[in-house]
Amino acid sequence: MSPRPKITSFEDYLAQVPPEQARALKRLFALIKRAVPRSTPVISYNIPAFKLERVFMYCAAFKSHIGIYPPVRGDARLIATLKPYANAKGNLRFPLSEPMPYALIARVAKALAKSNGGKAGVPRKAARKRAKA
Repeated sequence: MSPRPKITSFEDYLAQVPPEQARALKRLFALIKRAVPRSTPVISYNIPAFKLERVFMYCAAFKSHIGIYPPVRGDARLIATLKPYANAKGNLRFPLSEPMPYALIARVAKALAKSNGGKAGVPRKAARKRAKA
């Protein structure tokens, strides 16, 4: 078995997954970029991710679901809403056999960006500068 090729861009990643997953991921990537406009799409650990100053969210395609990592922390209402999608560690699995809850995923992106160091879409340095002022 040969190792997976090194992924260097979102396009490389999308080329490696089946069309149904690629369509869902393309829409997901655009949604995350709108939800956290100052985020930068990157490849980290050979999968798509979004960062402000550091990676705050990973997205990966699997045979039957789209996974989002890391778990949401600090927002009890959002965590309760995500319960049907969370695994034992809190990472999220959105089944491809069901309609993708894009509005909920946008909330996840904002929450993960915020927990990464401040207001969604504001890099951590800027958030720290505001906190000191």
